[in-house]
Amino acid sequence: MPDKMILSSDSHVFEPPDLWTQRIDSAFKSRAPRMQRVGDADHLVIEDGQMIAGIGLISNAGARYEAPETISDHARFEDVHEGGYEPGQHLKDMVIDGVYGEVLYPSQGLFYYKVADPLLFSAICRTYNDWLGEFCSADPDRLKAIAMINVDDVADAVGELERTAKLGFVGAMIAEYPLEERRYDQPDYEPLWAAAAALNMPLSLHTATRRVQSNSALVERTVHDASRRATKVFLPAISMCDMIFSGVFERHPNLRLAIVEFELSWVPYVLTNMDYTYRERNEEAQYRFKGDTLPSDFFARNVYLSFQEDEVGIRLRDRIGIDGMMWGSDYPHSESTFPRSRQVLDEILREVPEEERAKIVCHNTARLYGFDLERISQPPAV
Repeated sequence: MPDKMILSSDSHVFEPPDLWTQRIDSAFKSRAPRMQRVGDADHLVIEDGQMIAGIGLISNAGARYEAPETISDHARFEDVHEGGYEPGQHLKDMVIDGVYGEVLYPSQGLFYYKVADPLLFSAICRTYNDWLGEFCSADPDRLKAIAMINVDDVADAVGELERTAKLGFVGAMIAEYPLEERRYDQPDYEPLWAAAAALNMPLSLHTATRRVQSNSALVERTVHDASRRATKVFLPAISMCDMIFSGVFERHPNLRLAIVEFELSWVPYVLTNMDYTYRERNEEAQYRFKGDTLPSDFFARNVYLSFQEDEVGIRLRDRIGIDGMMWGSDYPHSESTFPRSRQVLDEILREVPEEERAKIVCHNTARLYGFDLERISQPPAV
């Protein structure tokens, strides 16, 4: 599809190593996240030298094609794609990949959803959001910003949502799974749901953002890590179900939720079992919807899915719902389709009718995040 416009609903920036040490609120300067060379690799460090992650998996787009066996947590900042942190080069990389517009998420910021101190985490979010707004100002028609939001304090989350909306952000990312005692069925979140709906700011559940409050996530790998990665979709699926079963979308019909980087093919199983539970387990599904509405109806109306290359999910698209499916490249991370995104799409969408392809790779993302397709119909001049 060389002559067709595509948008990425899930791309990333790579934050400069000194972003937080230079720009965080003065009260948190001594505790700011930083990048530190440990041996021959760079790691993300927080507070008193506690390592929270390596940077390899969020920095080496293209390795999967050339040398997948080299993919690892271990990497150095010198090896990061310059387009991750320089907007001019980012736009050039979009041209290389044939992508006309992108919705931008953090890279390092994903791991900071583990920061134990809620006040420090909120300061991290504000600092990142300020920088991302500046990054996207290089071409706001093509680069759309998603804010980092801390929901530990709902009033704080609403304030940051309102602030970033004024800065031109098009949505906000909340933890894919909050603290266990504060799951998304809790009434405390009502002001956040109401604000997001009123501001037309979709909320995202992005992979790697579970709120676990631990500054030391970098430990020796075990087979459990592989098991968690293979089943990672269960966390956002539970969060989505909590919202649906507690009536969030019935009370806030204009609220949209994007589930990002969890692929597609899990959806039919969850939809079938949500509806079964609602019909036949009233003691569990205690909130009853108006009329004959089912949980899957709220999914179809309010939930969007960002995927990369789930060929099985594509075959199940009629059950999943084509109008909520959005492709994303995941640039510049290790699993990214960059720089072969168009080839990947041609392969996985080879049997999909053109009208449906256009929705999946362009129009659904444009509708949710406000891309003006006329304004970006030509590649950026770089």
